[in-house]
Amino acid sequence: MFDHLDPEVECGLPDTSEIPVETDKKSWFKTSCTKVQLFCGTSWRKLTKRKEGKKVSVQDVDILPDKRRIRAGDPHFNAQFSYTNNHIKTSKYTLLKFLPINLIEQFQRLANFYFLCLLFLQMVPVISSLTPVTTAIPLIGVLAITAIKDAYDDFQRHRSDSQVNNRLSQVLRKNQIVNEKWHKVVVGDIIRMEDDHSVAADILLLSTSEPNGLCYIETAELDGETNLKCRQCLPETAALGQDLEKIGRFNGEIICELPNNNLNRFEGTLKWNNKEYSLDNNKVLLRGCKLRNTAWCYGMVIFAGKDTKLMQNSGKTTFKRTTIDRLLNFIILGIVFLLFSMCLFCTLACGIWEQITGQHFRVYLPWDALIPEDPGSGATVIALLVFFSYAIVLNTVVPISLYVSVEVIRLFQSFLISWDKQMYHDLSNTPAKARTTTLNEELGQVEYIFSDKTGTLTQNIMTFNKCSIAGRSYGDLIDRTTGEVLEVGESTSAVDLSWNSMYEPGFRFFDQELVDAARRGDTHVNNFFRLLALCHTVMPEEKNGCLEYQAQSPDENALVAAARNFGFVFKARTPDTITIQAHGETEVYELLCILDFNNVRKRMSVILRRNGKIRLYCKGADSVIYEHLRQGDEEMKTKTQEHLNKFAGEGLRTLCLAVRDLDEVYFEKWKQKYHEASVALENREQKLEMVFEEIEQNMEILGATAIEDKLQDGVPQTIAHLGAAGIKLWVLTGDKQDTAINIGYSCQLLSDDMADIFIVDELNSDGVERQLSEARDTIRSNSSSKESQSLTVISLRTESGMEQSTPLRNGANRNEHRKHSNGIKLSELTPSSRKSDPESRNSTPIPRKWDTDENGEANNGGYALIINGPSLLHALTPRLERLFLEVGTKCRSVICCRVTPLQKALVVGLVKKYLKAVTLSIGDGANDVSMIKTAHIGVGISGQEGLQAVLASDYSIAQFKYLERLLLVHGRWSYFRMAKFLRYFFYKNFAFTLCHFWFAFFCGFSAQTVFDPMFIAVYNLFYTSLPVLSLGFFDQDVNAANSLKYPQLYQPGLDNFLFNKLEFLKSACHGLGTSGVLFFITYGAYFNGVSPEGQMVADHMLIGSVVASILVCVVTAQMALDTAYYTVWNHITIWGSLGFYFILQFFYNYVIGGSYVGSLKKSMEEVTFWATLGLTLVILLVPVIAYRFYLVDTQPTLSDRVRLKQRLSAKSLGVAKSRDNLRTPSIRRSRRSLRSGYAFSHQEGFGRLITSGKIMRRPKTDPSNVQGATGNGASYGRRFFPSEVIFAQVHNNRHSVHGMGGV
Repeated sequence: MFDHLDPEVECGLPDTSEIPVETDKKSWFKTSCTKVQLFCGTSWRKLTKRKEGKKVSVQDVDILPDKRRIRAGDPHFNAQFSYTNNHIKTSKYTLLKFLPINLIEQFQRLANFYFLCLLFLQMVPVISSLTPVTTAIPLIGVLAITAIKDAYDDFQRHRSDSQVNNRLSQVLRKNQIVNEKWHKVVVGDIIRMEDDHSVAADILLLSTSEPNGLCYIETAELDGETNLKCRQCLPETAALGQDLEKIGRFNGEIICELPNNNLNRFEGTLKWNNKEYSLDNNKVLLRGCKLRNTAWCYGMVIFAGKDTKLMQNSGKTTFKRTTIDRLLNFIILGIVFLLFSMCLFCTLACGIWEQITGQHFRVYLPWDALIPEDPGSGATVIALLVFFSYAIVLNTVVPISLYVSVEVIRLFQSFLISWDKQMYHDLSNTPAKARTTTLNEELGQVEYIFSDKTGTLTQNIMTFNKCSIAGRSYGDLIDRTTGEVLEVGESTSAVDLSWNSMYEPGFRFFDQELVDAARRGDTHVNNFFRLLALCHTVMPEEKNGCLEYQAQSPDENALVAAARNFGFVFKARTPDTITIQAHGETEVYELLCILDFNNVRKRMSVILRRNGKIRLYCKGADSVIYEHLRQGDEEMKTKTQEHLNKFAGEGLRTLCLAVRDLDEVYFEKWKQKYHEASVALENREQKLEMVFEEIEQNMEILGATAIEDKLQDGVPQTIAHLGAAGIKLWVLTGDKQDTAINIGYSCQLLSDDMADIFIVDELNSDGVERQLSEARDTIRSNSSSKESQSLTVISLRTESGMEQSTPLRNGANRNEHRKHSNGIKLSELTPSSRKSDPESRNSTPIPRKWDTDENGEANNGGYALIINGPSLLHALTPRLERLFLEVGTKCRSVICCRVTPLQKALVVGLVKKYLKAVTLSIGDGANDVSMIKTAHIGVGISGQEGLQAVLASDYSIAQFKYLERLLLVHGRWSYFRMAKFLRYFFYKNFAFTLCHFWFAFFCGFSAQTVFDPMFIAVYNLFYTSLPVLSLGFFDQDVNAANSLKYPQLYQPGLDNFLFNKLEFLKSACHGLGTSGVLFFITYGAYFNGVSPEGQMVADHMLIGSVVASILVCVVTAQMALDTAYYTVWNHITIWGSLGFYFILQFFYNYVIGGSYVGSLKKSMEEVTFWATLGLTLVILLVPVIAYRFYLVDTQPTLSDRVRLKQRLSAKSLGVAKSRDNLRTPSIRRSRRSLRSGYAFSHQEGFGRLITSGKIMRRPKTDPSNVQGATGNGASYGRRFFPSEVIFAQVHNNRHSVHGMGGV
């Protein structure tokens, strides 16, 4: 059993040094070891010998090790630890476990469990007046339909898992590279990866194609960042290269941490060749990364499958139920209580009746044999049996067909979402898709949206948009006639840059004046673009005759590309030179020093020498650069600051540019200080900061750049409309704080007119608590100082000229739908309608819901909360989570930056835990999977970061803008339809079932049914099912265009206004009253009734047929009143069902031979039937019609008003074809705004890599020397083009041009 174990390695006890040398250790282990502990997999095993020399039993004990041991290329060694394989599973079921697990989930619905118990009762003949088939068949049908749907959903997950698990990876087997499927990769395997390949598992990097063992990866699927990151293997393993024999002989042993979800930390040790090497996160490639700009690399698998950090952050697939499902469970409990109450009443009444009256009729109604002869005992036993009999008779108050209908409606609504052409993305050929069929109405009740940023809100494409040079702004398209700024569109012609042989055809700029200034050699413009061409860490490469830039961030790529297009082309770099081409002339600069970027400095500088002159070029945040400028030039500083404010107001990312000339003596002294600081053993970083600070002083400002981080189409409008609908958006991103803030402004989540923006960035628990407490106190103090509620009179002018004026009080309770929607002028509801509706010119705007405090008062733009990952770690602790949630829920916008995937899920879980609100998470990468699974609803975007988010989602869309239609149209319609369906369903079944209760008073409480058993069985299946299904499929109060135009229509769903406990009680009472009117009017009309021929027409069967017929007519007429939107299908189902009832009744009774044969025909021949039908319809429907007219006339809801306007303007208005652009410039207030526009997605450390030469390769051919540089001429004369792509961005960020000629 233990032949494969090595006691020297695996055993914690005993110490093998005690074993005699001449003894075989393995046999000694078997015969002598009485109790040892063995590390096996992720747990310790206790091995206890049963008898001397006999077998040993193995049992787990709760002792967990803190290390993991792996040996390279030794599957026999690694197998004994039972490490997880590389197979991943996002599905819920297996073939064997599907049935039991699915049944357990389905019987969590109390209705299903209720009907199961009812089925058992019906199997007892003595108490059941109905056959068990009437419950068994519907119950089995519901369970089967739901199981098929769940199986289909899970099959899709299995298929997606299979696609991932069956990807091919190159694995080293017996010194040969073989293609192996991902799920067959095991811990300890050595795998080879190539450029643009995804990493199959978490691996230790062994060797790469790049110098010094470097490789470059993109981690978008892990943290949402598309910036390239650098990883470096150990120099000792880098020497392995791609020699398969050497790599095959590699037998290093790794001792490392256990699997965990921390993406930024790894601790381990490599033991190899009798030496130990420290391992950290910089030497590990994680599953989900993509290899970029690295020809090949080799790595050893250390974590596989569910142990990888990606899967550790993915969360678990949970069973999601809607708010309505949970409410139905509660309602079912209430109905069961009502049912038992009625049964108990009937039981007591039956006992009394049998005791007083029934015992005297035993000759005609003999008691069953099991009933005692004693009148008292017999009445008691009969009463007890009647309790169960009435439980069966009255069970249809909640028919099993309810859940069948719900599932069918949800399925059809899912098809409507998938079929919607308005959510089809032409460019990517991607339709919207409902990947689940159980959450549609939940889309109409979403209150919190948690969104990723990169790839979800933005395209992550940077473009050079505008700039300020020497106090003059460039970039606006000016009408030369009027002098007004024109709007730039897709059809706007860009400037002609063909005069520059190195320009990029895809570069678009619209200000001809900057082009003219660049061409005529304007000094300020030349210095501006020269700085952009020199101050960066970009790497150039010649590929297929094209000059391509591989930038570490898209910002730098955009700036260097802008300089290139205006004539200053960055051509090459070496560790100590930079070569550019300025208007066709080559300039070579000696690179003396790079003052690298970091998040504290918020700037980077380069110090260059050319023609004996030393100059420092610097770019960074305006708040930092302005503190380091020389005295004077106030006019230029002021103008540049005005331009920066303007650029930031337009949502552009800004950088300020400055320059300083240095003399040789000063620089040599500073260089000595720099050297001393760089080799200091203590406080090196602080000393370098001080040295950098010293030289970056007294600079001269050159201007500022404005880059547009392109949002996806329609993002600002979508966010604004969702906010107007009462939905709050929280952005959870892995990006840096500055980048996240800038995007917040671009998306209009943040604005300069906000009351305050709170930033929480402390690194300890006490500091985070202090900042959150200050934010809470600020909000409370401002709320308490608000003025009293104001009354605004606004009007609705219809197309016919009618005008209605009603008061709107800011403090109206949102839960009262008619109050919060009453009096709202339609043209003022959303920004999109104000511009297109001429009424709005003379109207007073009202505050949007998201701009009001708890009392409905305007709050001067609201508040925003910005918190970073380290601070969020403390905010999510039990001590601070409620404080964090309190502040977050009072803010209009919340942005969490630098968060891990797990933190995203924790934030979503926090809101779910404490707030009774529906949450929705949306993202496009694997780093969003955890929060997508955690939220009530998960939406995946089919983006460029893979399909992991889509595969884990409930709904998938191609663009963020489609979320507006998904929620405001399909979600609202689904909730509206489901709520109306449930109200009507409970109404018609109470009206149907309670007729039995009224009849009980006339049948001695004997559980005799008033209806034909056949009618009871098919009432919900044939007679009333199709009309209510058509309502659930097609009904709508307003059309899609108005649903988007007036987002406030969404708000009733946030409060469960259309279906809640009160609405259920109303429907139940309506059904109760209807049943009473139906039964007693019919009973009174036919009491002792006699036909004109003298025939008795008051028998049980005839009255039952009449009540059943009038019931079908009444509930069908009520359905006709409830239907707000008629289609051909509605007409067919409503009126067709009415006719079908009479046809089926005659067919059943006359063809099949039902027990009630002739009863309906006889009744319909008498005028009494028609008079009773007419009287009942009038009594039941006229009050409903009158009450609804009264409400619409005196207390119209917003839906009523929009529907009225829709009817009046259907022919003239049509469907709106355009949406307003909501981006409007904002003006900075006197306070220092957060919105500097600075957002530089850059990392520290690349400057050192460049100057050290570690990322440089020797060129294949010696480039020609270039004259004009002083100093080290050999370095200046070399032009360098790496043969491999370095620091590449995604393809959208690459800039290339063909036809370079002599490069």
